[in-house]
Amino acid sequence: MTISDPIADMLTRIRNAVIVRHDSVLVPASKMKLAIARVLKTEGFISNYEVLKDRPHRVIKIYLKYDDKNHPVLSGLERVSKPGLRVYAGRNEIPRVSGGLGLAILSTSKGVTTGQQAWRQGLGGELLCYVW
Repeated sequence: MTISDPIADMLTRIRNAVIVRHDSVLVPASKMKLAIARVLKTEGFISNYEVLKDRPHRVIKIYLKYDDKNHPVLSGLERVSKPGLRVYAGRNEIPRVSGGLGLAILSTSKGVTTGQQAWRQGLGGELLCYVW
């Protein structure tokens, strides 16, 4: 089955796994999804991720993060730029998510990064998603 928006599929799988309090979730691998998982781990929204190569197709196993009261650290994910409507933001147009508590993930010429890092480097790019 072909997925028309693989990034939205990844975000939906993570969102669904968080709702039912799973420890981890499997996502088909790609370079873009690995870069998004790397940003989520760096910013502390997930505990870890790994690429499983022992299957017919590579998969990313994302380990979800919960606090000591079993509340998810990741409370929301929203896809912004879609295949039917791409959304781009210049350096001065990068939005703040949840008053600075969340983050915007952008695809820039220097790779996938957070909105704050892109702003510091003077870069704009495609707004992939919001995370809070």
